[in-house]
Amino acid sequence: MERAEIEQKVRAFLIDDLEIDEDKVFPESRLKEDMGIDSLDYVDIVAGVLTIFGVKVNVEKMKAVKTLSQFIDYLEIELKQK
Repeated sequence: MERAEIEQKVRAFLIDDLEIDEDKVFPESRLKEDMGIDSLDYVDIVAGVLTIFGVKVNVEKMKAVKTLSQFIDYLEIELKQK
């Protein structure tokens, strides 16, 4: 799966499912500070990633993810290993 497709699916999930304002969803956006993602949202993200991409999120690796771009990087790596 190409990076652009991953990004499109993640953006759609964040906007539609987590109801994050589209104006806040950019590659450089910080998950917590800019998009307001909290611990409950992370649970939804884990479930969403499994449903959309068939990838189980590694919680330890996710602790290092701060921006949307880093999250896309993480997914891109995980999908290549799948």
